[in-house]
Amino acid sequence: MTSPRAWLIWIIGIFAYLVAVSQRTSFGVVGLEATERFHASAAEISFFTVLQLLVYAALQIPVGILVDRYGSRAMLAGGGILMGLGQLQLAFADNIPGGVLGRVLVGAGDAMTFISVIRLIPIWFAPGRVPLLTQLTGMSGQLGQLFSVVPFAMILHSAGWTPAFLTLAGMSGIAVVLVLLLLQDLPPGHPAPPPSQGLRATGISLGHAWRQPGTRLGLWSHFTVQFSGTVFAMTWGYPFLISAQGLDRGTVSGLMSLYVAAAIAAGPLMGRFVARHPLRRSTMVLLISGCTAAAWAAVLLLPGRSPLWLLAVLVVTLAVGGPGSMIGFDFARTFNPAHRLGTATGIVNVGGFIAALVSIYLIGLVLDVLYASGFSRGELYGLDPFRVALSVQFLLLAGGACAIIVTRRKVRRQMAAQGVTVPPLLKSLAKQRKLVAERRRTP
Repeated sequence: MTSPRAWLIWIIGIFAYLVAVSQRTSFGVVGLEATERFHASAAEISFFTVLQLLVYAALQIPVGILVDRYGSRAMLAGGGILMGLGQLQLAFADNIPGGVLGRVLVGAGDAMTFISVIRLIPIWFAPGRVPLLTQLTGMSGQLGQLFSVVPFAMILHSAGWTPAFLTLAGMSGIAVVLVLLLLQDLPPGHPAPPPSQGLRATGISLGHAWRQPGTRLGLWSHFTVQFSGTVFAMTWGYPFLISAQGLDRGTVSGLMSLYVAAAIAAGPLMGRFVARHPLRRSTMVLLISGCTAAAWAAVLLLPGRSPLWLLAVLVVTLAVGGPGSMIGFDFARTFNPAHRLGTATGIVNVGGFIAALVSIYLIGLVLDVLYASGFSRGELYGLDPFRVALSVQFLLLAGGACAIIVTRRKVRRQMAAQGVTVPPLLKSLAKQRKLVAERRRTP
């Protein structure tokens, strides 16, 4: 376990994931350009990302089953090929159907990537390293978003639409080559996977994963803390900051870079927290959800445009949701056997992206309705219509938090039946303070 070869496998995996994230978030940078190129409304622009995420979410469970059956290497290579074809299609598309087809291919390839990388970690690394490496994997993927925010945006504005998307297609090609040449599914001496299951056995395995309350707790955790940052980064962040808040492109790029930096910084901290306090994972999820709601409320309720420092606070809070959503995969890992890990991870990964696609579409729809009604006063992406449209996120945050609390009770009843009791939070904190005080008094 944790051999030098394992680190090489992990590096190749996170490079493939980095490339996937850059493909996924690239359309969030081109929202204004896409509106002009395709002569599209706000709802039509949101449909690009909504359909991409719909494909991504719909494929999570099938991909999880296929990863368990065929391994990560085949799925990562196939995903890279699909994303490359999607970006090639988008590079030359000049109408909405052509552009949507490109994003569908990107969504399908992206769906095959993260689960495949996550599945490699418990196979190649010792159990004590898994929570931190899971966070570091998610953190490394944020560098892909940084690529779409800075280099890709620079190529887009200097060389144009087609060269920018051809660059992304080339990155996918590099990832495919590295995966096929260097990545292995299993370390030497690791037992071979069981023979492929039939449809009936696969359905039974899927049913077992879903009926496990810990899997559903992971799904709702991912649902609640991941979607708002995805909405901001993939579609509505750029229009909101530029058109509604009146920032220049350089400042917006700086805020998006801050988003990536904050996510990278929060990842290891979240991983250490999960490793040290496994019984408090859902509490951390609820805390992040509350902070997200408070940050959006502060920005949307403030009269006039928000000061830059407040927008920076919002960006940092949304960024923490990325590492926070990784806690959902830790629930899947700890409550499911290894042979069902891909399936359970796929179920969890559906959550955040379902919430994101619903939110993205509703925001675009509300913007169009407000524009047609005259509320926007002829400004589609104005501050007042954005205040109303972005508020739909509060409904999803509240619903997700309620689902976490209900599911957590079922998980804790299951744990109690196995002899594991979770003490009340306040009592646990008081006990920790007492232990710290005793250590300080001990000479």
